[in-house]
Amino acid sequence: MARFDKIAVLNKIGSTGMVPVFYHKDAEVAKKVVKACYEGGVRAFEFTNRGDFAHEVFAEVVKYAAKECPEMAMGVGSVVDSATAALYLQLGANFVVGPLFNPEIAKICNRRLVAYTPGCGSVSEVGFAQEAGCDLCKLFPGDVLGPKLVKGLLAPMPWSKLMVTGGVEPTQENLTSWIKAGVFCVGMGSKLFPKDKVEAEDWAYVTAKCKEALGYIAEARTNK
Repeated sequence: MARFDKIAVLNKIGSTGMVPVFYHKDAEVAKKVVKACYEGGVRAFEFTNRGDFAHEVFAEVVKYAAKECPEMAMGVGSVVDSATAALYLQLGANFVVGPLFNPEIAKICNRRLVAYTPGCGSVSEVGFAQEAGCDLCKLFPGDVLGPKLVKGLLAPMPWSKLMVTGGVEPTQENLTSWIKAGVFCVGMGSKLFPKDKVEAEDWAYVTAKCKEALGYIAEARTNK
């Protein structure tokens, strides 16, 4: 069962403005990455359902995070069907993210007050997702859609909470452009975890990069 309900998770994501997105087949590596992000100020982490037995890795990491990173909301990403969502909810996922919108996943998550953030590529898709109870919608892929879509969507639908994922970079210029456009938060993957740094187990780099990115987000919000 989720340790944090929908409201608590949205508050965590909203307060920091960033959700790291990561997958690794080795649970020990994943644990180190989660810990490094936590020490960098992250409070919501998306583990992507990308490889064989990914759910087994997730199960280990969730238990670890509950002890070592008590305020971290662990979620699952790359979920496209309700059966997979249900599996991860049983393992303690605090939120579910997908590259597309599946209303059947919304039903599974809403029943347990778990946040479901579906991937949307148009204003209409965001609208359909909101009707299904999705408080936070993911604009994906972000580098294709761009900040102008965010600004354009929020004009007629100012209540919308949007997370942008795909091509987001931990640079002041990139993060500021998204925050200024009006996103609720950003999801960031490979740019936050360069392959060479993970292989070298340079966790201090990951912590520092998280602090740096969160700093840029906070600054952009202040000067919005």
